[in-house]
Amino acid sequence: MTLTVDETPFGFDPLRPGFRDDPYAVYRRQRETDPVHYSPLGMWTLTRHADIEAALRNPRLGHGVTMNGAADYLSFLTLNPPDHTRLRGLVSRAFTPKVIREMRPRIAQRVADLLAPLRGGGEFDLISAFAYPLPVMVISEMIGVPVEDQELFSGWSEEMARGIDPDFLQTPEQLVRRDHAKSEFDKYFRDLIAARRGRPADDLLTGLIAAEQDGDKLDEQELLDILALLLVAGHETTVNLIGNGTLALLRHPDQLRYLRENPDQAPAATEELLRYDSPVQFVSRFALADTEVAGRPVVAGEVVSMVLGAANRDPDAFPDPDRLDLTRQAGRLVSFGQGIHFCLGAPLARLEGQLALAGIATALPDLALLEDKPAYRDHFILRGVSALRVHA
Repeated sequence: MTLTVDETPFGFDPLRPGFRDDPYAVYRRQRETDPVHYSPLGMWTLTRHADIEAALRNPRLGHGVTMNGAADYLSFLTLNPPDHTRLRGLVSRAFTPKVIREMRPRIAQRVADLLAPLRGGGEFDLISAFAYPLPVMVISEMIGVPVEDQELFSGWSEEMARGIDPDFLQTPEQLVRRDHAKSEFDKYFRDLIAARRGRPADDLLTGLIAAEQDGDKLDEQELLDILALLLVAGHETTVNLIGNGTLALLRHPDQLRYLRENPDQAPAATEELLRYDSPVQFVSRFALADTEVAGRPVVAGEVVSMVLGAANRDPDAFPDPDRLDLTRQAGRLVSFGQGIHFCLGAPLARLEGQLALAGIATALPDLALLEDKPAYRDHFILRGVSALRVHA
């Protein structure tokens, strides 16, 4: 399937064969020739770092009625102040620096346990053997999902993550599967919420149920939507960070060797890998009022789409941007957004990425790719390989 010029509002066709293998060449051409693209469909597409950074911080750009499909079940992503401010204030207590620091030993142990049987284990898929189960374990344990139920997340997460893409990029069958997955997710968590109300535990779900600010608490639907966001954003993006990061390292043996010899540099290395191949490629905002973007007038109701993957490869922000350099001073990444909608779970994703990537580099010293061009998942907003065949 491909789109005609009239059908794609972005200035490029994300369904074109080969696009997922290397979208950055496409982004580069558009950034150089049409960096502030306007579609007659009422959409602007930005590819320059400075323009995107300014748009992410523009208070006149927010959320509204969306073509996205995410609004119905990831409502936290589509709220504006004051509702967004209220929910963020309640949820942010679960992601304080203290909470994240206290999780470090448990995550490190999970990394070690998953990697131990892979060393010298011959051929395997790094995604299914490591990159996928690690974040599932972490977010499930954090929320309070019993170990025996964690596998239920597999299908739900995949379908709900695919559903974040704009509806016009999906088939009717994919939209049905998305909605069914959210329905099953809600059924499961309604029961778990009821159980926690009757018997509180030391977990995030209990904390969210009890969270209160100025006498205000989360209602059940808000709880369900926040849990869905944690599952999709907190799990799927971390899978992609680990998968994309490992693929980049295996394609650049000198950089992999550097991380193996300097595992204490994992924080800086993870930032560079987030820049080089971002797990989230694209976000959009709606003009809540007439405003200006990149020096162009934007009318209330128009859409401003921002290609984060293009911004992170902008040479005006990152010299020699197509070169992977783990010693780079990463600068102002936009991988987790900026402004009031900056990703709440970014500290947790970063920690998981740091421990996972350093663990892979040190625990699997003979790791090698079995295929240089793995298949990518059928997503547009999220970017990640569907499998990564390797030999240890």
